[in-house]
Amino acid sequence: MSNVSEIFGSMVFNDEVMKQRLPKDVYKSIQNTIKNGKHLDLTAANVVANAMKDWAIEKGATHYTHWFQPMTGITAEKHDSFISPVGDSAVIMEFSGKELVRGEPDASSFPSGGLRATFEARGYTAWDPTSYAFIKDSTLYIPTAFCSYGGEALDKKTPLLRSMEVLGKEALKILKLFGNEDVTSVKTTVGPEQEYFLVDKEMFDKRPDLIYTGRTLFGAKAPKGQELDDHYFGSIKPRVQAYMKDLNEELWKLGVFAKTEHNEVAPAQHELAPIFTTTNLATDHNQLTMEVMQKVAKKHGLVCLLHEKPFAGVNGSGKHNNWSLCTNTGVNLLEPGETPYENAQFLLFLSAVIKAVDDYQDLLRLSVASAGNDHRLGANEAPPAVVSMFLGDELTAVLEAIEKDEKYSAKEKEQMKIGVHILPKFPKDSTDRNRTSPFAFTGNKFEFRMLGSSASIAGPNTVLNTAVAQVLREFYDKLADAKDFTSTLHELVKDTIKQHKRILFNGNGYDESWIKEAEKRGLMNLKSTPDAIPHLLDEKNVKLFTENKVYSETELKSRYEILLENYSKVINIEALTMVDMAKKMIIPAVSKYTKDLAKTVQLKTSLGMDAGYEKEVATKLSGLNTAAYEKAKALEDEIMKVKGIADPEENAKAYEKYVISAMNELRVVVDEMETMTAKEYWPMPTYGDLLFGVR
Repeated sequence: MSNVSEIFGSMVFNDEVMKQRLPKDVYKSIQNTIKNGKHLDLTAANVVANAMKDWAIEKGATHYTHWFQPMTGITAEKHDSFISPVGDSAVIMEFSGKELVRGEPDASSFPSGGLRATFEARGYTAWDPTSYAFIKDSTLYIPTAFCSYGGEALDKKTPLLRSMEVLGKEALKILKLFGNEDVTSVKTTVGPEQEYFLVDKEMFDKRPDLIYTGRTLFGAKAPKGQELDDHYFGSIKPRVQAYMKDLNEELWKLGVFAKTEHNEVAPAQHELAPIFTTTNLATDHNQLTMEVMQKVAKKHGLVCLLHEKPFAGVNGSGKHNNWSLCTNTGVNLLEPGETPYENAQFLLFLSAVIKAVDDYQDLLRLSVASAGNDHRLGANEAPPAVVSMFLGDELTAVLEAIEKDEKYSAKEKEQMKIGVHILPKFPKDSTDRNRTSPFAFTGNKFEFRMLGSSASIAGPNTVLNTAVAQVLREFYDKLADAKDFTSTLHELVKDTIKQHKRILFNGNGYDESWIKEAEKRGLMNLKSTPDAIPHLLDEKNVKLFTENKVYSETELKSRYEILLENYSKVINIEALTMVDMAKKMIIPAVSKYTKDLAKTVQLKTSLGMDAGYEKEVATKLSGLNTAAYEKAKALEDEIMKVKGIADPEENAKAYEKYVISAMNELRVVVDEMETMTAKEYWPMPTYGDLLFGVR
């Protein structure tokens, strides 16, 4: 392996490179833009662009692209070369500040949710100088925002940047009340843990469902799954280890803080976790991570599956969003310290997050809603669809003491006793972890555990940032003119705990009794994507986003339509794929096997031999095959009925109610046939092949 310190960030136009290549005044100007959001004038942009171009060409780049994140959930790019003609037979390499700052890709084919007509093609990309440019595949990638001709956000990044700005502004106002005059900015940081599956590419290529949808639509359980818990944190197989080695090197070159790697719970499932970084940079890095994961996998004859539920019967994949607030002076505002009861500043920010999660639990739920994630949420492998918060015993006791105006007696740190004298002693953590909680405090950050593995982290963090910003503004209005700051602060925290303690739950989120308890508390249980999305346009939510200038009402309506349409389209593609596989692959294969069994029955009977086995299997398979054909036709009928519903919300609900139900009925029959059909006749790799095929 290459020296990590040498290769890390080697393909990134980062601060170190800018310091070396830019004149001092230009470097100072761009740092002012990055750290304080100040405008970068065109003269300085021209100098930056020229230095960036020279550096990129030295690294082997021939093209540049404005890299953006449209509402497809993946990234987009259009490549232009640096060449500029000189006469008829020569070229020079040029790149201007204007080309750096602004691009104009065709916006007509990206989802807009009615923000513009299809024939209105003009869209703009705007350079995000807070996220460093990088080189990949001989191209200079420039991270950008994406907007329409009318200025509406057509991407996921613009609202994220807006939410970070408003949260930073409101947090800074609060900190000034506590006398933090040295703090000039506050930013959110995120570390998104990424789960994924690796399967053999040869097997993947024989599964149309994986090719078209990213998940298996049919598949009987293998004899072994995750029952023995022997894969989680187990020894990493050589082929997977080789993949992880190359993946790390590619990510490190791009400045991605890839840190932790291990086997996950399900067979063939793994995880990569990065170090925390600023949220918009973490968002860019996570998009890059998913892309590079899939690219590197192909080099190893593998395919990386990022779908939330590639296989039924084993755990799906999530993406844990570890979120915190940090000042430019290096202070984590969610760090309790040794005595959280006395840390008034921490308790205020903690209370703000509690209130934000309770007030906007519907928005947090819908921020992670998707057809793929519906397979996970609520199952005993991921948090329930009910949003709640875990604080642990110590913090919960602190808040209870504040609520009751009682003195809190902090317990002395207990030493862990393992029972082996040779092992070192160490202090016991103040709280255990809760893997069943959707929103868990984990020491100095909150872990939002509901995100699906394929999702962009931009949406959930936009919601979280905006909700917390709103509460901090409300807190500031109550504290700014207080005659007795300490007393007002105490009452504010106490009242917040009283009003919002219903969202706090430290128990088992998988237990059915919790769902009943949550209902009694008045918490929302939005079980599916069609249940969740309509709440985006609730009056309080529209007010939240518009008053904080994160989304306009028009932008919100567009996202409402895009989310619903995407859900319906995903289910439609899956349903059509099932019909296609059933009719063209599975039913003919079972028919052939049944025919051959019938021939064997005839032969054995003519020889006076017992053909009981063949006769019984052939008879049962023949009946199941007929049932599969009927179920496939019924699914086709449901698809045709539902496609005619024009209203996006009604359409999505119909797909959930009728099409998914018909899909499940077809799958049950096909999966039973798989268990009875000889392996050489079954037309595609089985779960056993896929989950245990990488050695």
